[in-house]
Amino acid sequence: MRFVVLLYQEESVWAEASPQEQERLYAEHDAFAAAVTDRGCSLLAGEALTTVSTATTVRRRGDRLSVTEGPFAETTEQLGGFYLVDAPDLDVLTDLVRLLPEYTVEIRPVAEM
Repeated sequence: MRFVVLLYQEESVWAEASPQEQERLYAEHDAFAAAVTDRGCSLLAGEALTTVSTATTVRRRGDRLSVTEGPFAETTEQLGGFYLVDAPDLDVLTDLVRLLPEYTVEIRPVAEM
């Protein structure tokens, strides 16, 4: 079963992190990626995103299209990256995300169409 793992955090955490702290955070991501494989799951994709200031929001209402710069919602935490993981079930993936840095993590199954 495929799941998307969305990683939310205040952008300032990374911006204010020392080089040593950034290395620690990278190491935690590497540990997560290794554990995914070790548990028989597949890491299908994963990317960090640029800052929320680079976001573009597109809304379609009927025939009208509205394009605005910036995110749709103003929140304290921003979507900073994602992983696409093939795992046998949610319990396995929930256990694996404990290896990631301190994020708010949203896990959602990918719709099979």
